[in-house]
Amino acid sequence: MMERQKIIIDTDPGIDDAMAIHYAFAHPRLEVMGLTTIFGNVFVEQATRNALFLTEQAKQHIPVSEGAKHPLRMPPNPPSHYVHGHEGFGTLPAPKPTRKPDPRPAHVFLSETLRAHSGEIILCPVGPLTNIAKLLEYDAEIIHHVKKLVIMGGAVDCAGNVTAHAEANIWNDPDAAEAVFAADWQIELIGLDVTSHITCNAEDFRQVASAAPVIGGFLEKITAFYINFYHSIMSRHVCLLHDPAALVSVTDPSAFEYEDIPIGVITQGEEIGATRPVDHRRAVRVAKFVDAEMVRKKFLDICGQCDTIN
Repeated sequence: MMERQKIIIDTDPGIDDAMAIHYAFAHPRLEVMGLTTIFGNVFVEQATRNALFLTEQAKQHIPVSEGAKHPLRMPPNPPSHYVHGHEGFGTLPAPKPTRKPDPRPAHVFLSETLRAHSGEIILCPVGPLTNIAKLLEYDAEIIHHVKKLVIMGGAVDCAGNVTAHAEANIWNDPDAAEAVFAADWQIELIGLDVTSHITCNAEDFRQVASAAPVIGGFLEKITAFYINFYHSIMSRHVCLLHDPAALVSVTDPSAFEYEDIPIGVITQGEEIGATRPVDHRRAVRVAKFVDAEMVRKKFLDICGQCDTIN
């Protein structure tokens, strides 16, 4: 039997977060050890509720640990309700999970779990990086216990998506992102340089719903709102696979090509949240090219198996 890769997803669900999480739950080569939650697409309390719901939906009895409510230093930006809906899942009402979150704050849960499985877990943040920065503050030696970070975020050689310079996850807490990129651990960055090229359309999700009526049907419902948002800004009836791309990079790394670039984050001024090359720090493996059709097909194939596998 193939050994599964252990992973923890730090998340702010969010429609594309839900897509990424269900992909991870269903993939036979991944073992999700827990979810930690963060503000961003929604308020953190909503993120925790939504994450608990997703674990129940997929019959995954794993910890969900609530993280930071606001950035390290700057005032919080409003949630992205116009992108993800007021409850995070498009037009669907607030879910009502019965499970309770892990009592430990996210940074404590992460420290204890990563140390218990030293060198085995990939940490995959797909929201603002506040929890990861707080983990570094709480446990500076944790850099020796993480297999690597796979971060969805940043715009290195392309325009941002919330400003001309910044991608949303980095922009929501640039101080946290700067601390994370400055730390001496292995990082792979799956940012807008590649995710802006990966799309799915409504017919893709109809086929997923046909193959997996419960979870696939849920994904079809929530992505209708997401596709409408992208149609309003791109004039194309598609959505981008930002967060799922980070998970696909773990399961199918051959779909991506990388360049080693030391990265810093601008923390104030007009270009706040921008990810720029800097000197004198460990290089980040920045994804610069993607086989978008391969990622799309892998994502849809696994999501079509969600009901059966779970």
